[in-house]
Amino acid sequence: MSDFVESKRLVLRQFTAQDADLLIELDSDPAVMRYLTGGEPTLPPALVRDQVIPSVLNTYERWNGRFGLFAAYEKETGAFIGWFQLRPEPTGPQDEVELGYRLRQDAWGKGYATEGSKALVDKGFSELDVNTVWGETMAVNVASQKVMEKVGMSVVETLPTPDDMQGVEGAERGGFRFEITREQWARR
Repeated sequence: MSDFVESKRLVLRQFTAQDADLLIELDSDPAVMRYLTGGEPTLPPALVRDQVIPSVLNTYERWNGRFGLFAAYEKETGAFIGWFQLRPEPTGPQDEVELGYRLRQDAWGKGYATEGSKALVDKGFSELDVNTVWGETMAVNVASQKVMEKVGMSVVETLPTPDDMQGVEGAERGGFRFEITREQWARR
């Protein structure tokens, strides 16, 4: 399987049916899931294998491999460090895509979130006919906000706390929607 995108230190590639354990392990780390579920794993392992991975694989087909969730690896060590996503909403326009990322704790603080995000934003605007890249994060997740700012995104909207986030630390403070347009990217 070919790489989706490369950066100086990372390779992002499509997930395969054999990658379920990578997602299970990542989502089982309470620190990784802190701002998403309050530290709880998202789904039981069987559901990841039987529903999540097939859904991820189907998104590649739906969007002809252009968009989706991508496994991230360090070039130097070959270690799995997490995932990045670049994809439209299921019923939304294909030129407005969401940027997302989730990294293992041992990959935090190394600039990987910014590096992988920048590589996807650049690919979206230069190769995939994207007009807007957006992302959302909690108000208390300052690290994620800094990543989006470093790739040129800025806050366009304050968000209320989603119903499914009640009880998650800091959720009562809501969140932010960040965006960058093709024109803003081109001026950077």
